[in-house]
Amino acid sequence: MRPLLCCLGLAALLGPCLACPSACSCSTKKNGRLLAECAYKDLQEVPEGLSSNVTILTLSANRIGWLGQGSFAEVPEVQSLWLGYNQIGVVEPGAFALLVHLKNLDLSHNKIADFPWQDLRNLSGLQILKMNNNRLAGLPRDAFRALKDLRSLWLNDNELTTLAEGTFDNLPSLSQLQIFNNPFNCSCKVFWLKKWTENTSVSITKGGSTLCVAPGRLKGRAVTDIPDHHCIAPSVQLTYLSNLDNTVMYDGLTLTLHCSVAGSPPPEIRWKIQTSSRRIEINGPNVARDGSVKQSQERFLVFKNGTMAIPNFSKENEGIYTCLAVNDVGTRDVSVNVALAGSENPAEDLLRDDPQASHLGGQSCYKGDEMDPSGAGEKLVIVYHMPRESKSRAGGAVPRVCLGTLLLALGIAL
Repeated sequence: MRPLLCCLGLAALLGPCLACPSACSCSTKKNGRLLAECAYKDLQEVPEGLSSNVTILTLSANRIGWLGQGSFAEVPEVQSLWLGYNQIGVVEPGAFALLVHLKNLDLSHNKIADFPWQDLRNLSGLQILKMNNNRLAGLPRDAFRALKDLRSLWLNDNELTTLAEGTFDNLPSLSQLQIFNNPFNCSCKVFWLKKWTENTSVSITKGGSTLCVAPGRLKGRAVTDIPDHHCIAPSVQLTYLSNLDNTVMYDGLTLTLHCSVAGSPPPEIRWKIQTSSRRIEINGPNVARDGSVKQSQERFLVFKNGTMAIPNFSKENEGIYTCLAVNDVGTRDVSVNVALAGSENPAEDLLRDDPQASHLGGQSCYKGDEMDPSGAGEKLVIVYHMPRESKSRAGGAVPRVCLGTLLLALGIAL
């Protein structure tokens, strides 16, 4: 009787550990891990009744079409989860978020178009992620950022047309990547991928072809063969002008900044303005062909050719004016700090206060000076007003308004 009671007691203790749904086969591996084998069972959902200490769960080759937030609540210790060859089309946010011990996740050969990428933030120990043969059309730039231990990533045979620059950054352990058989649009948005593949130590498996589907001139060409001349990062130069006409101004000072850009594809021009009281961003021209202003920043007139005009420039318009050149390859910017001084010769005052400042223009007024984007620092343009009654050193009358320039290296990198 005593041996029988001992056996019953032992069974009672082991029973919860070996809980197993009828459709599955459960066993303990030699390394002590608990395997729940539920593949090829024609299951339409994740079975209930799994033991809480299952570490390997195989659900491949079933007919599961949906994963809910609580689908894996019973197996918080799972380390390997195989879900390939199902019909999964819906994955609710939170479905994988609590599986913090997960090392291997296979979701290949399903119908996943939308995935809760935020769930991966908790899976820092993930080493293998298979999402190939799905319907993924895009990935967030930071989708994999938390996966510091990820070694193998399978994204082939999806519907990816582009990848954001930096998608594979912050993956120090990545050694294998599969991205072939995706319909890439080889605009300059994926030019970074060519450069990345040329310099990375990651093995990019060539089980198929990573080919361009668009644009037409590159169709059928490998992504890694995009011509260098097809995509050129922006360059930018900033010049400033004044509406000085014979150095006499009757309608107030109009400061004009001109942004010249180059690159392929042709860069867009954007402006950022930071004054003491506000910050303004102007993305593109706001002056139409007929001269009407499209947007609400009437104070700053931006034209299609890259020119910005600030009529009746005043103290409240002082600040940092930044021109940005943006295309699919990258962004470059250059800034100028514009200030209005009221003294008759502010250059002398500023030079006296800052012995390291360099006065590049002498005493005269200037028009069309260039802000060199390769310079050591941000440039400071001093615009100063000289009263009509003021006299020059030579004794002659000085015009009512004059544009003076002082270029200072302020140690702020462009």
